[in-house]
Amino acid sequence: MIVGNNLRRLRIKSKKSQQDIADILEIDRRTYIKWENEENDVKSEYIPKLAKIFDVEIKELFSDSKSSIQINQESKENKDNSINGVVFVLTDKESIDRLAEVLKINL
Repeated sequence: MIVGNNLRRLRIKSKKSQQDIADILEIDRRTYIKWENEENDVKSEYIPKLAKIFDVEIKELFSDSKSSIQINQESKENKDNSINGVVFVLTDKESIDRLAEVLKINL
């Protein structure tokens, strides 16, 4: 499941749609979707092209990027009575589960 999750994460980070990537690669959108969903393997000829599109090394497409999640609580008084907030963009269930664990421990 690593490659599909990485493709999705990198695509979202680059603010491109599945159709955008498919168009760049000159493939059908459904083919690309199957790669992200791990229904089909990415053909080897497209691996260097994907790395170039996302501006990463090929190994990053295959790496299990377990990022750590840290929460630092900080209290601030805003002069305008606004509320501080945090936005999380989580692209896969594993990240959501890890965040939930961290929140349970820290809050």
